[in-house]
Amino acid sequence: MRFLLLTGLSGAGKTAATRYLEDMGAFCVDNLPPMMIFRFMEACENSGMTCPLVAFAVDVRSAAFFNAYDVSNLIEEVRSLGYDIETVFLEASDDVLVSRYKETRREHPLANEHVTLTEAIAKERERTQPLRETANHLIDTSSLKPRQLQAKLLSIVKADGAPEALRVEVTSFGFKRGLPRQADLVYDVRFLPNPFYIPHLAHQTGLDAPVKEFVLGHEVTRAFLEKLTDMVTFLLPHYQEEGKHRLVIAIGCTGGAHRSVAIAQALGEFLADKGVQVAVSHRDLALEQAHWAAGEDN
Repeated sequence: MRFLLLTGLSGAGKTAATRYLEDMGAFCVDNLPPMMIFRFMEACENSGMTCPLVAFAVDVRSAAFFNAYDVSNLIEEVRSLGYDIETVFLEASDDVLVSRYKETRREHPLANEHVTLTEAIAKERERTQPLRETANHLIDTSSLKPRQLQAKLLSIVKADGAPEALRVEVTSFGFKRGLPRQADLVYDVRFLPNPFYIPHLAHQTGLDAPVKEFVLGHEVTRAFLEKLTDMVTFLLPHYQEEGKHRLVIAIGCTGGAHRSVAIAQALGEFLADKGVQVAVSHRDLALEQAHWAAGEDN
């Protein structure tokens, strides 16, 4: 029996994903309290049910019962006991999530009279980060149409025996919030010139052209990128030969909003041009922007 744990951000599409998985023949349970995961899986295995796929959603709706670190550790424990379980993490950009909540007029599970929707989304990102880092499948639904989400889930569910291609995930992060737990390779770019100390660049990010041009315009950055891309190009086929399906490359600077973001984007673009299946994410970017908005600079 195969299990899929659906998790991620509220408003990212878990309800729709559950509905699509049911249409594909899965037995689905929504909002399963984390402490019941093992007993639930055990019951499914011992029930004699013929459904080969079981999916269940676990997220912050469980309130005090939800701790992403505990859920992540529990997943590893049940795997060690021989259970076939994968995690699917759904996310979307802040703007898209805010828009979806405004359209549906639903309340975010972490929002209340003292916590705004934007603050709730930032808080949820931080709380779910450990599960995001250990997820087998990351789906950004920001620009996905329903049929596209359905197709992505179908590709996860389908088991045709074909070898899985190596997927590379490049993520930026800030050292002040710790290392990404699932990183296979970590590169520290704090030696590069820091745009944070230039007033007109301080509150822009590595996604903005002025910061990107500042970071990539230095000779030391160009030399570093040449060596980095050469090393990654050398390593990828060897990881694939060893049967690795997912390689996480983490690029870190101090806060995770300027240098690491620009370098992660550049590396992702390089790999995409080489035909590599790559996804780029920025772990701490939204948190840094929220701190800037609150006047909590580095």
